[in-house]
Amino acid sequence: MRTADKTFATQTDADRWLVKQEAKILDGDWQNPDVKVTLGDFADAWIKDRDYAATTRERNTGVLNRHILPTFRAIPLREITTPQVRRWRTDLLDAGVGAATVAKAYQVLRAIMNTAVDDGLIERNPCRVKGAGTVTHTERPFLSVPEVYRLADAVPPHCRALILLAAFTALRFGELAALQRRDIDLEARTVSVRAAHTPRLGQTA
Repeated sequence: MRTADKTFATQTDADRWLVKQEAKILDGDWQNPDVKVTLGDFADAWIKDRDYAATTRERNTGVLNRHILPTFRAIPLREITTPQVRRWRTDLLDAGVGAATVAKAYQVLRAIMNTAVDDGLIERNPCRVKGAGTVTHTERPFLSVPEVYRLADAVPPHCRALILLAAFTALRFGELAALQRRDIDLEARTVSVRAAHTPRLGQTA
């Protein structure tokens, strides 16, 4: 036998609450309020269960450890509220964390809480901050061809090829960073992409 976690104004209100709890028990949805799963414990299991590619796993684990767990690690899932999530997001932005990184952190937290809803640990996802999971990118400026060559002339000689390849090919930075001398055939005028450099946690590309 358990008592309710609150008092009721009338016997009718108490009876309605009791009927709802009995329905949850019959449906297998009732959760023992004494069992408090923290976000930290749940997130550790959640990230292990994701079918991520290696780079995605590393990126999301980094976001989780740097931006989510410092605030929410010890808080039970049921006690995380929308105002807490909104304040956490604002604090990250005020601390100078980039808008894109904050949006990614919010997406990860929202996904974790969605799984908690699916698992019956919470009834409602507290990540309900409108627009928090998206970021608006301003149009990026582009260098003109003369500007590209001026930049290539201004950098150290060993970086010149990197600047020119970055400007005039469709290669990604990770692919450019992984190029070696043997990958560039001046006679055939070809560039062979054999690998891509992936920044480790704590590094920036």
